[in-house]
Amino acid sequence: MPDPRPDPDALLASLHRDEARARRGRLKIFFGMSPGVGKTYAMLRAAHQQLLDGVDLAVGIVETHGRRETEALLAGLPIIPRIRIEHRGIELTELDLEAVLVRQPTLVLVDEFAHTNAPGSRHPKRFQDVVELLDAGIDVFTTLNVQHVESRADAVRQITGAPVHETVPDPILDLANEIELVDLTPEALRERLAEGKVYLGERAATAAENFFKDTHLTALRELALRFVAERVDSRLRELRGTGPVKAVWRSGERLLVAVGPSPSSLQLVRWTRRMAAAQGAAWVAVSIESSRSLAPEAQRRLEQNLALARELGGEVVMTHDEDIAKALVRVALQRNATQIVLGKSRRPRWLAWVAGGNLNDRVIRLSGSIDVYLVPAERAAGKISPRLDWLPVERSPGREYGEVAAVLAALTLAGWMLMPHSGYLAIGLFYLVAVIVLSLRVGRWPVLAAGVGSALAWDYLFIPPTFTIAIYKLEDGLMFGAYIVVALVAGQLTARIRAQERNERLREERATALFHLTQALAAARSLDEGAFAALRQADSLFSAQCALLLNDGANALTPHFAGSFTLSDKERGVADWAWRNRRKAGRFTDTLPSAEGFFIPLVREDRSLGVLVIRVPAEAALTLAQRDLAESFALQLALLVEGEQFRAAGEREKLLAESEKLHRTLLDGVSHELKTPLAVLSAAAENMALADSPTRDRLAGEIQTATRRLHRLVNNLLDQTRLESGALRPKLDWCDAHDLVNAAVENVGEALVGHPFETDVPAEIPLFRADFALMEQVISNLILNAALHTPPGTPIFLAAGMDGAKARVFFTVADRGPGLPAAMRDRLFKKFQRGDAAKAGGLGLGLSIIRGFVAAQGGEVVAGENPGGGAVFTVYLPFTAHSVVPVE
Repeated sequence: MPDPRPDPDALLASLHRDEARARRGRLKIFFGMSPGVGKTYAMLRAAHQQLLDGVDLAVGIVETHGRRETEALLAGLPIIPRIRIEHRGIELTELDLEAVLVRQPTLVLVDEFAHTNAPGSRHPKRFQDVVELLDAGIDVFTTLNVQHVESRADAVRQITGAPVHETVPDPILDLANEIELVDLTPEALRERLAEGKVYLGERAATAAENFFKDTHLTALRELALRFVAERVDSRLRELRGTGPVKAVWRSGERLLVAVGPSPSSLQLVRWTRRMAAAQGAAWVAVSIESSRSLAPEAQRRLEQNLALARELGGEVVMTHDEDIAKALVRVALQRNATQIVLGKSRRPRWLAWVAGGNLNDRVIRLSGSIDVYLVPAERAAGKISPRLDWLPVERSPGREYGEVAAVLAALTLAGWMLMPHSGYLAIGLFYLVAVIVLSLRVGRWPVLAAGVGSALAWDYLFIPPTFTIAIYKLEDGLMFGAYIVVALVAGQLTARIRAQERNERLREERATALFHLTQALAAARSLDEGAFAALRQADSLFSAQCALLLNDGANALTPHFAGSFTLSDKERGVADWAWRNRRKAGRFTDTLPSAEGFFIPLVREDRSLGVLVIRVPAEAALTLAQRDLAESFALQLALLVEGEQFRAAGEREKLLAESEKLHRTLLDGVSHELKTPLAVLSAAAENMALADSPTRDRLAGEIQTATRRLHRLVNNLLDQTRLESGALRPKLDWCDAHDLVNAAVENVGEALVGHPFETDVPAEIPLFRADFALMEQVISNLILNAALHTPPGTPIFLAAGMDGAKARVFFTVADRGPGLPAAMRDRLFKKFQRGDAAKAGGLGLGLSIIRGFVAAQGGEVVAGENPGGGAVFTVYLPFTAHSVVPVE
């Protein structure tokens, strides 16, 4: 009796598999500048160390390229056999993905990350195999050269002159948990090449004169080092963003320049760009938005300054804060900037003191270990008074001044009436409370007017001597001064709180808009659906008309149907310029500013995928924050378009693989089907001359049989071609079921030898409309299939009849053979599909042709199971009543 208790080892293995599925595998890439630097060697050494640590690993696929050192390291590692795929007569070996998934190792080695799989594989690209392994919770070690990185492929082609055909998209590389650089000097690599450790024979000599030149290798090495350095820098910023940052880490130089609306900011941006280029460092341009509004001219200059920073390659960061010095230091710490660049202040000391202190001094005090550069402004840049650079433009509505006047008038009237009973000090307190309450409702300047007005009214009307502004008591003077101080403080606090509220609201609107956009794009089932949702949101958010133009694949832009803005020829020209140059253009820019729309290219890596156009009314304008939000919209749309292109490329790869598979199947099948009858014909022709009379008769019969087989093969191929090309046009006419059955049986009489055959066609079955020739071939093929795919002696049954309830006639061919499994019935009607137990021979086109012929006449064919065992095929055709039969 079997033990019902579970096997502990099997249970533990199952738990490990479930845990692996619950987590995503880790990806480690051994990265190098070119072939031959030792990436596979380093990967195998790391695998041996993992094996010593007790990790369950397996070798999925490793290419040694005949290198003895690499082959020696491969020994001792568990290897999963490769899958063999035949392609154009050549046997290729690939990673057996299914075997790895069944084996479920903790770690698998998959060499050559960018490799293109052989047609017929599960995925067109090997990196897609790796992604499936990671999704299954399996860790992966792999190798990659810098030339196979999608964003670096063009640079490699320009350096070496060699085209790169296999690339890995950068978003796939973002899945890597670790990238290990395998570095080698160009001299050492060329020495390895000369020793035959990279390529052999003539291939090594050709490589040394082309791809492996010293200059090429040096440039490729720099590309690889920069790529890894960028990854490390990005990772460093992620780590710094996980907690509070109190100091910079000087792992590399990074400059940060403060950009404002001052004309001198242009000079600061250029100076920072020169310094960054000299140091080989990255740089960031930061603009701090406070609660103070800028005059239109100052806003325009700020936008120009930030646009210049973008053009010169700087990263532009915009943030909101009332304290500019603290904001600059905060961003510097977040971005790990080691140097801050500021303009040397030209404000008078008294003006700086009134404004809250000198900005440069405060940044220096707060900067800690960050270097601070003060760059003096050129005189040419100082045409506008520096004290007006940050001049606020705040206007409170007249309603607030009216509310202040009404409150003060009411208090003055009430105080005049209460004066004999309360005294002037109580009235002064009423005025003070009123000023504080007003600060909660009105802006800075109305509060200041309330403070000054209430103080003057109290002094003139209530402080003895009345109707004068003279104050003789100290406490009255202090009270009078308190009005002014309270008004100033309350007005300032109110303005700051309102500004913070406005900034928070703007940030919330921006975050909400991006959230809704990403949510809509994620839910979109197609590019059209996603573009429609994005454009409708943009219309609403910017109060504008929007359009989207996408690359049609023929190096031209095509407007998307979801756009609400119809572009003129001039606007189309601006869109084309923005697309080809990958730069913003149109209104609010310095390029073709007379255009109606604001044109933002959809850029991913080094490719421009299309253009987003936003047209606001002529009297309106997009603020800098709105333009940044529009660029975020464009980036999300670019991701959507890129994802759709990846999906389409994958579908094309699958289609090509399927086409290649069908092509191979057709060639194999045709060659096999031709070989047998041709061999019969050849042998019969050789023996015919020497044979006696009985033998000649037998040979003649064999020739006829082989000829009929060839005839069926050619007809099947021709019929399939007619179906796929749409050239088949059925000629419907009135047909008699008895004549049709007799003709079909006569065509396949020889095939029925050895099979008991019965027919059941009712005498009263009416005429029906069909193509007689096509239906004769349909029934003949069904009978032939039954005869060929059932054992000798198996009975075959043919019936016809009328289904009056559904107004259709039917023809049924049934047998008592092995039958059809349910899972096989649907695929049997596809091209090149044969039954699992079918005899050798045949192309698998017969049932596909039958379905095509029947469908062309408006009918259908159904496969089923014979109740007593065997298969049943039934053909249904629509039926029209006799009354319409024409008189002959």
